[in-house]
Amino acid sequence: MKTLETPLDPEKVKELKVNDSFYVTGKIFTARDAAHEKLLEIHKEGKEPPFPLADYPCYHCGPVMKKENGEWKLVSAGPTTSIRMEIFEDEFMDKFGTKIFVGKGGMGEKTLKALQEHGGVYAQFTGGAGSLMAGSVKKVDDVFYLDELGIPEAIWLLNVEEFGPLVVTMDPHGSSLHEEISEKVSNNLDRIKKEISAETSK
Repeated sequence: MKTLETPLDPEKVKELKVNDSFYVTGKIFTARDAAHEKLLEIHKEGKEPPFPLADYPCYHCGPVMKKENGEWKLVSAGPTTSIRMEIFEDEFMDKFGTKIFVGKGGMGEKTLKALQEHGGVYAQFTGGAGSLMAGSVKKVDDVFYLDELGIPEAIWLLNVEEFGPLVVTMDPHGSSLHEEISEKVSNNLDRIKKEISAETSK
């Protein structure tokens, strides 16, 4: 299984395909709804983000944190349902160049098109495994907008070693496992409805 190191090499990200598994070593940052809004807001004001967002994966997560001896420690960091960020992600990629998004549940058509345009991927991390993720965090490097957004919504810059395994479910080539599954479910429902209709008409 491959390990991607940060700062991310865009060409290596482009090589990833649906069903590929990988780890990340280096830095990742957390960003949920409020963080996405904040970063896009400061961009509109002509300000720079606190670090280069293209260099690191964006993890859809609201971590549980605690402070020990003046330093932040990560307790648990399970993934947030990613579809909540669907309204932001295409603009986020366009403005900041972020290449990897990690979460759970998949994302929609707008994000899939943006991943193709910008050479990015969406990857799943196992839901309910927040403590497993915490084990890969070696250090909390920094936190941004904590006073304004609060712990879950703040942007946490985390130093990780072999964060994962992550599974690619949307890739730069237009493939989406979520889309395929939705289509299969829809086809099965149509088939079942026809069967029921045929039975009741007898």
